Amino acid sequence: MKKIAYIEIDTHAEIATDFMDLMKDSKEFSVDYYFSERIINQVDTHGLPFFLSDNSMILDQLKSKKYDLIIIGTVHRYFNTFLNITNNYKTAVIVHNLNFSKTSKLDLIKNVLKEDIIYRLKLWWKEGLFNASKVYRKSKHLLVLDREFSSQEYQFLPLFYTKPIELSVNKIFTIVIPGGVSQKRRDYKSVIKAIFDLENRIKGGYKLKNPLIEFVFLGKAKGDELKELVDLERSLEHVNIKYFTERVSQEDFEVWMKKADVLWCPIQQQTEFFSQKEVYGKTKMTGNIGDAIKFGKIAVFPANYTSDLDFIVAEKENVIEQFYELQNFNYDFQKEYSKQTVLENLENLLHKLT
Repeated sequence: MKKIAYIEIDTHAEIATDFMDLMKDSKEFSVDYYFSERIINQVDTHGLPFFLSDNSMILDQLKSKKYDLIIIGTVHRYFNTFLNITNNYKTAVIVHNLNFSKTSKLDLIKNVLKEDIIYRLKLWWKEGLFNASKVYRKSKHLLVLDREFSSQEYQFLPLFYTKPIELSVNKIFTIVIPGGVSQKRRDYKSVIKAIFDLENRIKGGYKLKNPLIEFVFLGKAKGDELKELVDLERSLEHVNIKYFTERVSQEDFEVWMKKADVLWCPIQQQTEFFSQKEVYGKTKMTGNIGDAIKFGKIAVFPANYTSDLDFIVAEKENVIEQFYELQNFNYDFQKEYSKQTVLENLENLLHKLT
């Protein structure tokens, strides 16, 4: 049996959870998990071999073990430490922002001064910010979570499988918009306008196929976006909206995702990571694809988002009518995304990497 170490001492607890969920059923690999306290507080490590770790401990912890492969879940800080690991061990790094992974030292210097200056100076002086792209170059393998990003340079890491869910018939037609309510990553202004316009059309005599309709903003809302949602809710008589002012727990997230008739994913085409421009669907994956797969839901994406996935549908001008049409859209997620199929694909990849 081959031995793997999975390190997540930075950000992506949800990806670590997906990896653990699959690999606990593996008969071919055993995995040790090295998590920071922050990550441990977000994941269920019950019954799994895990170690509390951080930037100061991980190198000494690895010295006492022998692994066929080390997987690093996120390289968005601690660059000196991760460079040391990639120099001394067979390492695979999950890449979340393709442009950032190739950013030159000159561009990084420029980006330090653009925003979050104190935090970025800390990354520069204490954590080896200018070694960022070197970590990715020195890594034996680069992994991506979107199959459409795979190439000779990037290998697809299959993690998302469709959970068996008993679909209930909702009395209320439920459109779920998963993700943090921030205009930076998603176009919430267009969503709010569409809901406001729908309310006015109903007041003018427009008849819905199901008069009970609800839009769920499934993520924490704050600042200007929260104010806009509060104002919107006050103006509505015929349409329901639900939003959250605190972080949505994993349990609540799953409840609402199971209730969803359709997912609405109004992601921005362009975003930034560390002031480096990234393009969703081209250099950066959206977690909404994983959401759609995990819960077996059809998802409506902006028309400018390019995808060959059959369960990703391009948004039409009359998106409300489109939602109703998609109620009858059938896609067999289990055919490609059953847990057994995804685990076999993951194991095949890990055999190649080790």
